[in-house]
Amino acid sequence: MSAEPQQQEEYRVSTLELFFDLVFVFTITQLTRKLADDTSPLGFGQVVIMLFVILWMYFGYVWLTNSVPPNTTPRRLLLMVGMGGFLVIALAIPNAFGAAGAAFGIGYLIVNLVHSGLFLASGGPGSATAMARLAPFNLGSACLVLVGGFLPPVGRASAWTAAVVLMVVSPYVNRRHGEFRIRPVHFVERHGLVVIIAIGESIIAIGIGAAGLPLGVQLVVAALLGLALAYQLWWCHFGRDQDVRAEHALTHMSQAERSRAALSAFGWAHAPILLGFVVVCVGIKKTIGHATEHLYLSGALALGGGAAIFLAGQVFFRHRMGIGTNRWRVIAAVLALATIPVGLWLAIAQVAALVVVFGALLAVEEKLGA
Repeated sequence: MSAEPQQQEEYRVSTLELFFDLVFVFTITQLTRKLADDTSPLGFGQVVIMLFVILWMYFGYVWLTNSVPPNTTPRRLLLMVGMGGFLVIALAIPNAFGAAGAAFGIGYLIVNLVHSGLFLASGGPGSATAMARLAPFNLGSACLVLVGGFLPPVGRASAWTAAVVLMVVSPYVNRRHGEFRIRPVHFVERHGLVVIIAIGESIIAIGIGAAGLPLGVQLVVAALLGLALAYQLWWCHFGRDQDVRAEHALTHMSQAERSRAALSAFGWAHAPILLGFVVVCVGIKKTIGHATEHLYLSGALALGGGAAIFLAGQVFFRHRMGIGTNRWRVIAAVLALATIPVGLWLAIAQVAALVVVFGALLAVEEKLGA
């Protein structure tokens, strides 16, 4: 860490950015729907590929509005165009590996072009220079997504996987990403808000799972357990002022270290955090209507595996930001996986077991100040 961190004018997340995030979270809803309809390994792989492709550009827009506040009419209009691109992507997700592949690719290209153009035009000397080095990589990945949308399923999966690989390696091939200027307050707040909205997807999953069912004791208990689990996921991410501690950690870093931490902790770590939400939501959706029955392996894996994926992202995030002790979360991730056989016996029992696991984790961390 630097003894002289770079200070910049801070500002809060705008209502337009919140509107943008609502459109983005629709993509999370669609990914949940896609995975719920096909929980096979192939279906899961397709969801993971699409999620990482989408997250790369969503996080890119977080970096964009962190450097370029949407406070002028041209900027707001361009951001609306980007939102339109994300909406097309979201609508295409359920059949992205079928007839909607081209729409997915076109929407993604629009999102990419707006992002690069606005960043280059208004990002300021440091950020615009860094973006000039990154833009060709982003355009290359967008072209792979676009071309893949016109290919058969196997070729499409290959092209989109290649796009993900290009995204992952681009910051390390292009060492100028350290020149991006990060405003810690806005950056942490923006990521926190999208996590809250994504947690809300679990509430939607309860509602979808309960649709058309009689409101009996079984349904109420299952819904309340689902709500308790969602609350615990929220507490894991925000409890004990974790977001405030992350903000302070970013503030006291040098510009270059701040950019690296923003990429790893708020990029790579948030990907499994959000993926964990998607997978857990699928498990909750499958549990609500069959609470007193056994789950198939896919449903039990969704609950236990999704929770473990979420905790893995949490461990990475906290380790990278230097906040909190992680050994209890590692143990909790293992215990979450250990609930899978419970779900194979009784669906509602697995949700209850996960509530116990997370409750014990949070109680231990609170007692030890971890």
